[in-house]
Amino acid sequence: MPYEHLERAYPLGRWLSDQRRALRAGQMPSERADDTAGAAAFGAYAWGVMSGFYILDPDQMCAARGAQGDHIVTREMLPVSAQCVTPEGVGTELVPDWVNPVILMGLTLLTLALVTGTVAGVRQRLSRRDTRSAFAN
Repeated sequence: MPYEHLERAYPLGRWLSDQRRALRAGQMPSERADDTAGAAAFGAYAWGVMSGFYILDPDQMCAARGAQGDHIVTREMLPVSAQCVTPEGVGTELVPDWVNPVILMGLTLLTLALVTGTVAGVRQRLSRRDTRSAFAN
């Protein structure tokens, strides 16, 4: 997502950049990292899926992107894609270029945060168990 991106006058691109910076610096708790990564992936996926879908009819969507003449609209859910394809086979993509990389990055960060949180939780339980057994002896 571009840094300058605004969503209803909210600087969403800047917010996402700040969250990534805090995560890289180790200043973000793992629960917040889970939430941020999941929200980024879901937000990008929703943005991509809704890029022109259901808002305008296919003729309007394709005309807005410069596809001239007759066309067929093709859609894919993963990777998120919607194309206006002419009878000659020329396609015009309707989903912004940044959507799929942000989805991938968000899902990767979510997975890493969940694995890190799980490992930390297991280690904490094991250390508590070891501490209790040491006091019992």
